[in-house]
Amino acid sequence: MNGPSLPDTPAPASWRIALPHTAAAVPVARALVRTALAELEHAADSDTAELLTAELVANAVEHTAGDGPIELVVELLPTGCQVEVHDPDPAPPGDLTVPDPACEPDPWQEHGRGLLLIRTLSSSCGHRPTGSGKAVWFRLPVVPQQRRPV
Repeated sequence: MNGPSLPDTPAPASWRIALPHTAAAVPVARALVRTALAELEHAADSDTAELLTAELVANAVEHTAGDGPIELVVELLPTGCQVEVHDPDPAPPGDLTVPDPACEPDPWQEHGRGLLLIRTLSSSCGHRPTGSGKAVWFRLPVVPQQRRPV
């Protein structure tokens, strides 16, 4: 062999799918995340990933104008997973990374806790501009083997 050998680390796997700009996108997104995480021996917590993905997709559907598709990107990393939802609205997603203490979610309302869940349950989260709007993302770490359900 000529030259140094590279470490035997698997390349990250990723999935990308266009979803309708309707509430029907939420269960499809959850199913994709569940399927993607089931492929890994050392995966992030699937229930948490599904919940946070549902929140991101529901927010994209509810808070962005138009009927163009949104896009779900799931990337499996050696350290966990990253999930992104791309939508056509360039406006940042409210208080995702810097919460406003004056705007605490009302515990009696159905809506208003999605970004709080994402901030609280993910290892990191954020948003970035894209050529056609923005991407909102979260990361989850790998769950240690002894903490996984059997």
